Amino acid sequence: MYRLLAAAGESHERRHQLVHPSYQKPELLASRPNPLWSWDITKLLGPAKWTYYYLYVILDVFSRHVVGWMVAHRESAALAKHWIGETCARQGIARDSLTLHADRGSSMTSKPVAFLLSDLGVTKTHSRPHVSNDNPYSESQFRTLKYRPDFPQRFYTMGEARAFVSAFMDWYNNEHHHSGIALLTPADLHYGRAAEVISQRQAVLDAAYRAHPERFVKKPPVHPQAPIAVWINKPVAKPDNNTQ
Repeated sequence: MYRLLAAAGESHERRHQLVHPSYQKPELLASRPNPLWSWDITKLLGPAKWTYYYLYVILDVFSRHVVGWMVAHRESAALAKHWIGETCARQGIARDSLTLHADRGSSMTSKPVAFLLSDLGVTKTHSRPHVSNDNPYSESQFRTLKYRPDFPQRFYTMGEARAFVSAFMDWYNNEHHHSGIALLTPADLHYGRAAEVISQRQAVLDAAYRAHPERFVKKPPVHPQAPIAVWINKPVAKPDNNTQ
């Protein structure tokens, strides 16, 4: 019977098979502050085993500026909804001007957050499942936080966690010279001070070159320029088959 079925092309799997949906790679561009934000939630170890505090962070992708953060006792769609609304209001986000990118955590894909973003006119996008590179800036910022020399093994109270995160965010935004944005601070780039800061630094470099040109063997020093475009998954240019 099985040979006859195989010969007739009828010997195939008859059970229902799980079909995975096709997820499109997000390709998002920011050329100024506030058209593209990235947000995520990470756990902070609490006072006892299996206890955690939850750190919510919204990061501007272009400037790397933390525009909003919150430490809470739990991961909650309701908390995220309220916090995202407050952050948009504080940054003066107009309708249809912002894309908010996140991974596929339960709070990120929840209906309350989706309805809020729809009401605010904010476009939402999500990473592909199990692809951390689709949300690289939030992941990198959490890594910077947790690899600080003074990052504690555990936080014993909510107040302690909030105090540490507050001090870190102030340092990150206003003092941290970020290698991804020409060694500017995120606040300098976010609030339009980049050109002034680069001009001042270039003046110092020019003075150093005039005083000791022998120290600069190849050419006068030039300060790196601020970014003009930041991508999440920059499209790869396809080769032109017509070129020889």
